[in-house]
Amino acid sequence: MNTANQTDLSVNLNKIALIRNSRDTTYPSVPKHAQMCIDAGADGITVHPRPDQRHIRVDDCYDLAKMLSVEFNIEGNPFAPAMKSDRTGVSDYPGFIDLVKDIKPAQCTLVPDSNEQLTSDHGFDLTQSGDQLAPIIQELQKLGIRVSLFMDPDLEQIELAKQVGADRIELYTGPYADAVKNNQQVDEVFQQFYRAGEKALDVGIGLNAGHDLNLDNLTLFATIPQLLEVSIGHAMTVDAISMGLAEAVKAYQHCLGK
Repeated sequence: MNTANQTDLSVNLNKIALIRNSRDTTYPSVPKHAQMCIDAGADGITVHPRPDQRHIRVDDCYDLAKMLSVEFNIEGNPFAPAMKSDRTGVSDYPGFIDLVKDIKPAQCTLVPDSNEQLTSDHGFDLTQSGDQLAPIIQELQKLGIRVSLFMDPDLEQIELAKQVGADRIELYTGPYADAVKNNQQVDEVFQQFYRAGEKALDVGIGLNAGHDLNLDNLTLFATIPQLLEVSIGHAMTVDAISMGLAEAVKAYQHCLGK
């Protein structure tokens, strides 16, 4: 749970599930690795169950909901429909919103992705989807679920996120990570995200961030003072190969000043 002047670290377990799914096995265990992250100091756990269940599966979500002692964040496309599973022993996908409504996680992050995308790569355009999202947001909030929208650092769009009723936004940080990786226009791109954070504070909406954040770029990004939460999965999993999962969690918390 976030406190003043602290950014929470939510560990995304998608890649742990992806490794498991590469074979017909239950190893590695998603709940076991969630507990390892919690024991090492993670503030939350994130999963992104897609309809094709390429990594996190429906059953993983239920298993995690039963054992988590930290905040659970389920992210995905609010318009993702139900889909039959084509794998023996893998439950059918009930549709994203129905899954979230049944589990009732602490937070639901709505993301405009599709099965065709390798990974999430852009935020919502609320001039196009705001009217559809508003009732979904209200429906989830009535169940006690905090709702965050995956957004680009666009000041007008952030204002629209507040207008459609979102509790928070999660800034898509891919462009920032690319700038740091290529050492090109780092300050210019970072300032764009910093201003987005200031805009979120100004309109009264909470600020999360995620996508390609890692040990090389997180420390600077975490200087955005109103940043409540970062969600990190791919880089965390890669670092865990060399550092061990517990030490990787601790290293990311160190970047966040903890």
